[in-house]
Amino acid sequence: KGVANPVGTFWSASMLLDHIGEPEAAQRLMKAVEMVTADPDLHTPDLGGAATTDRVTEAVIAAIRGRND
Repeated sequence: KGVANPVGTFWSASMLLDHIGEPEAAQRLMKAVEMVTADPDLHTPDLGGAATTDRVTEAVIAAIRGRND
């Protein structure tokens, strides 16, 4: 349906990256998630928004690719 909030999955992935010795990657992912969740246009229905799972995921990927430095 595309309405699930993927933030928990990203948070878990960040914790995993930190656990396996990739703290920079973990920090970059969390920074991207923080940027995305700060934008009300990217809130999923559980947060009162209308963004889809794919839209949030794409925004996090875009942030990781260099727009969160």
